[in-house]
Amino acid sequence: MPPTELAHPQSLANPVISDRLERKFFRHAKERVIEFLLLLAGLSAVATTVAIICILLYESAAFFRHVSVVEFLTGTVWTPLFENPQFGILPLVSGTLTVAFVALAVAIPMGTIVAIYLSEFAPHWVREVVKPFLELLEAVPTVVFGYFALLFITPMLQHLYPDLPGFNMLAPGIVIGIFIIPYISSVAEDAMRAVPMAMREGSYAMGATRFQTAVRVITPAAASGIIAAYILAISRAIGETMVVAIAAGLQPTFTFNPLEPAATITAYIVQVALGDLPHGSIGYQSIFAAGLVLVLMTLGFNVLGHFMRRRFREVY
Repeated sequence: MPPTELAHPQSLANPVISDRLERKFFRHAKERVIEFLLLLAGLSAVATTVAIICILLYESAAFFRHVSVVEFLTGTVWTPLFENPQFGILPLVSGTLTVAFVALAVAIPMGTIVAIYLSEFAPHWVREVVKPFLELLEAVPTVVFGYFALLFITPMLQHLYPDLPGFNMLAPGIVIGIFIIPYISSVAEDAMRAVPMAMREGSYAMGATRFQTAVRVITPAAASGIIAAYILAISRAIGETMVVAIAAGLQPTFTFNPLEPAATITAYIVQVALGDLPHGSIGYQSIFAAGLVLVLMTLGFNVLGHFMRRRFREVY
């Protein structure tokens, strides 16, 4: 049949549009309103972040009018509440990093192992039971973890290290590592389960075992998501407050030895914010300078994680 006979020329020039698909003003307006609300929701997160940074910069500027930036970044004594105040932030930075590294030494191996097991080895019913129980750790108040570190983990560690003081960085670091395991296991497991089944089947066809497939095929393929889980855990460990405020001792000592007491940036902020310092004093303004350092540390780890995710995405 000739092509001209397939459809009438008039029907091609004036196609009939279904009422369901016809452009309607109210439906179009409703879509625009929904798009605008979604845009506001997205911009609200950006605006909140910008507002926090602006407040920290504004208050920190008043602090740095009285304190040298060089002294602040290189000093090893932090006594802003004493009669002869000194403002070297390194003791708080060392305490924060030490606790975070102890926590990550616990959470990264355990979280990764749990994610591999739940994704590649666990039966469906085990996954449905274990994963909710893991995520329940996120619902426990951190003050409970703080007393758990002080009254249970520290005495237990003192049996191994008799000279361990009652306040130290090791116990809160271990406890923080325990409760950030779900952050790693949940996100990493989702990334592993998103790997196409064809990659698993191809590995099995080449004679690989389930363990070899999980470690050498699935884990590298999900590397970008796993790294995102690690960065989330790092940010959570650095920003933890109550556990270190209760169990670490609140003594700003410049040390990287986890067996010694120390203070973190978040613990110092809580200590000052709950005190009787007048608003606008140099001691009160110091918490904004410390908070700015904390934000920059977290931002640095997130930027590093972003570049690492891009690198692994390109490789795999």
